[in-house]
Amino acid sequence: MNETLVLARLGQRGDGIAETPAGQVFVPYALPGETVRAVVDGDRGQLVEIISAAESRIAAICPLFTRCGGCAAQHMAPGLYREWKRQQVVTALSRAGIAAPVGDLVDAHGAGRRRVTFHARRQGEAMVVGFMAARSHELIAVEACPVLAPGLARAPSVAQMLANRLGGASKPLDIQVTASEAGLDVDVRGHGPVAGKLRLILTELAERLDLARLSIHGDVIVERRPPLQRMGKALVAPAPGGFLQATAAGEEALAGLVMDALPKGKRVADLFAGCGPFSFRLAERMQVTAVESEAAAMLALTKGAGATQGLKPIATETRDLFRRPLLEHELNGFDVVVLDPPRAGAEAQAKRLAASKVKDVIYVSCDAGSFARDAATLAAGGYALEAVTPVDQFRYSAHVELVGVFRRGRKG
Repeated sequence: MNETLVLARLGQRGDGIAETPAGQVFVPYALPGETVRAVVDGDRGQLVEIISAAESRIAAICPLFTRCGGCAAQHMAPGLYREWKRQQVVTALSRAGIAAPVGDLVDAHGAGRRRVTFHARRQGEAMVVGFMAARSHELIAVEACPVLAPGLARAPSVAQMLANRLGGASKPLDIQVTASEAGLDVDVRGHGPVAGKLRLILTELAERLDLARLSIHGDVIVERRPPLQRMGKALVAPAPGGFLQATAAGEEALAGLVMDALPKGKRVADLFAGCGPFSFRLAERMQVTAVESEAAAMLALTKGAGATQGLKPIATETRDLFRRPLLEHELNGFDVVVLDPPRAGAEAQAKRLAASKVKDVIYVSCDAGSFARDAATLAAGGYALEAVTPVDQFRYSAHVELVGVFRRGRKG
């Protein structure tokens, strides 16, 4: 049904929200204060026309905006955008009953995203490479993306050439391309193992494309140069397809907040450590125990530590912290715990921390909701949430990260 709506506020995903007699209607790409015409189906509205635009509306920087699902907020003026992202953290904490000061949003876009995943699908005779449309299985072809770092300028054409070579099986592919100090690092998922002639073809293609490394499902086809990433004093080659912060500036911002909050002490545990973005920086001041479930990430961290001078010892342990969190007697030997879990958070580990004697916890999160849940657990165990800083390294998306600092001995 075609309706005229007045938008009241923004939702967590960036949709404009209108209050109607039938309930809330969510309209993507509409802004608070606007009057719009939209096709309404239940609680969803499809924007048809902006009758009266808000002052906070600006021109998008990409011609594919509203078609490509990668960005949700190119139409928001900077002030509205910053407050929308900060408010996501404020709202999540409020819902969990946590009172804490939430700082201003830190812009950590820097030069742009250093990692991108393209989807590749066969459409007729051709392989189409691009991003998915918002809330859709439609694939939008992409030849360039303005939020990518300059080191990924070739990424769309590289992904297209790889898709062309691997498209014979007609399987949907995900092609992850990462900018490293040695060039492009590419990992392809969805194809399955490659052998024989195809493996040779891919090796030759990697040579032609001047890739640093090419892997299929983590199986290295060829590594022409180690795809190194700088982490503090260390140079690290992450495992193929392994986790990496989206932007170099984002990693620096998150690590800077962690280091600023670090108390005096001798021993720190870095949980969900990945390949060491925090471990290497922490080791400039303390002995580090890094714990991570991915053995390949621990191997990359160990190699990086062995090649770096001027660090205190870094011990590693491969361990699934969801199933086997560090227990109280293991935690009590640390002066501080740093943790950076995936979006699911660290529910099991938070319960053990709450029962431990650790005085300081620095929690890096990529999901405000799971962070708020775990913050409530830590608060019940005697921690006060001293400060929360939202960090924006996924510019124009609904995604926001944060660093929360917990201390014992204060009532929050």
